[in-house]
Amino acid sequence: MIHTQDIQIRDPYIFCDHANKSYVMYGTTDKDSWQGAGVGFDAYFSDDLENWDGPVPVFRPEKDFWGKENFWAPEVHAYRGKYYMLATFKGSGRHRGTAILVSDSLRGPFVEHSQGAVTPPDWDCLDGTLYVDEEGIPWMVFCHEWTQIHDGTICAAQLSDDLTQTISEPILLFKASDSQWSQSYQWEGMEGFITDGPSFVKHHDKLFMLWSSFYQNEYSIGVATSESGSVLGPWKHHPAPIYLGGGHCMVFKDFTGSNRLSFHQPNNTPEERPLFLELEPLLNGL
Repeated sequence: MIHTQDIQIRDPYIFCDHANKSYVMYGTTDKDSWQGAGVGFDAYFSDDLENWDGPVPVFRPEKDFWGKENFWAPEVHAYRGKYYMLATFKGSGRHRGTAILVSDSLRGPFVEHSQGAVTPPDWDCLDGTLYVDEEGIPWMVFCHEWTQIHDGTICAAQLSDDLTQTISEPILLFKASDSQWSQSYQWEGMEGFITDGPSFVKHHDKLFMLWSSFYQNEYSIGVATSESGSVLGPWKHHPAPIYLGGGHCMVFKDFTGSNRLSFHQPNNTPEERPLFLELEPLLNGL
């Protein structure tokens, strides 16, 4: 058993396993995910969000797997009787991108489902998330990285029903600089506006997107509202971030019925820890 504050993890993603009354936490679990060969992804299991069993390895790459480093931000979604993991990888001679893995179990093993990344092969991309709209159409929403285009964007592309590939061209939802709060950030000699970790929640009959960027040199979480109620927007940005000093969030409903925000803070390796906050006070008045 390990306590929340003893788990080093980035991009913590919570899957609520109602059948077993268990929270399953996935995330970026390599000790140094910025450099060196990728190891894989682990999961942790808890009934109270404080004490966890694990780590349990849920993905380890086969020798011929295309991804070699930057094993980042796995998300697991239930879809048509299976569990699909969307995760970011970078391969030798390839751009970083989001691929889709599959398993029959929340404990894995997850295996390759898409043939390589489903993001555009000539784009630097990351943090793809699955959004299924009210008509049952699956979309992947992802980030086109600032490392390639300076002003990072968030885009959407329709997925095939079997989640093996995209079947539409990427649709631009917004640029980081479209918001009032995102500020230019410097890293390893580069400077630009960052988009990270889009995630969706319906709250008070509104569709919100939560995403991360930098504000006053702090990794932070911002919010946009879809004025149409559609994943395609248009997206109206709220003028200030809702949290400073942590980011790459997602929303889950805990077993009491309350919406919780899950993210990591601080943003420095190896100090990252998961944090779970009530969502309602953060979105109050939005």
